[in-house]
Amino acid sequence: MTAAVVTATPTSPPPQRPQDIPGWFFHADREVFGHLLRAQTDAGTAGDLLELGSYLGRSAVLLGDLLAPGETLTVCDLFDSEAHDPENAAEMAMSYRETLTRRSFEANYLAFHPRLPQIVQAPTSVLADGRIPAGSCRFVHIDASHLYEHVAGDIEVARAALAEDGLVALDDYRQPHTPGVAAAVWRAVVTSGLRPVLLTPEKFYGTWGDPAAAQRQLLTRDWRAEGYHLDEETIAGARVYRLAAPAEPPTAPAPQPPTPPRRSTPRRLALDLLPPIATRTARRVLAAARRRNS
Repeated sequence: MTAAVVTATPTSPPPQRPQDIPGWFFHADREVFGHLLRAQTDAGTAGDLLELGSYLGRSAVLLGDLLAPGETLTVCDLFDSEAHDPENAAEMAMSYRETLTRRSFEANYLAFHPRLPQIVQAPTSVLADGRIPAGSCRFVHIDASHLYEHVAGDIEVARAALAEDGLVALDDYRQPHTPGVAAAVWRAVVTSGLRPVLLTPEKFYGTWGDPAAAQRQLLTRDWRAEGYHLDEETIAGARVYRLAAPAEPPTAPAPQPPTPPRRSTPRRLALDLLPPIATRTARRVLAAARRRNS
């Protein structure tokens, strides 16, 4: 499992910005990833980064930006490999069809970085074999299967891989179409000691370490002053924050070209210049003439 040199050949123009890569990695979470991982680095916390489920690389590109010297990013995804169980195969066929290929991921990543991350093209369950050293990661992003059994397994992979106060981000923990993710996440909270740190509309951030430390890092930024919605909740006696990005400003209507002034005919110009009484008389005469001619 070694980092690959440039091997991908894009089949379309390379993205100019990470946001141009198709995917569901939205503004609030891009900002949270950047803030929390930079805060870890500034505090002297070192460790590798791990992503389970990468799609076309939108979040992986940002994780690559946030690597400190000596750290490694590993991504694990089936990409265009066949799933080994019918339920996972059905989910892949329904959600991704022909869009998800390793070649596309590599081309997108290499549009922003000179080298690829460590890539494991396989079901995320293979990482349970210990190939990610225990306690070696400071951050794990889980965005692979939506099936309960798979997400529960991914959470255990993250738990083993994370250092004491490492953070895990879990996608789709509250979407109506992903109840299996919600069940796996909250089961981990209740039974395995996963402690919530922050909730956004798309992702759950938690730790098996001290959530207060991560929350202190979170609050070193004045989110409300930037227009974010930040609220504090209590869940089973534990504090957790909720964050949502500012509402997008309404789209202004497209400017319309000015209406050209109506061209005045000599008759209209004459009527405009006549005294009011003469104008009314002239208009009555013209109207009567139009009726006779109709």
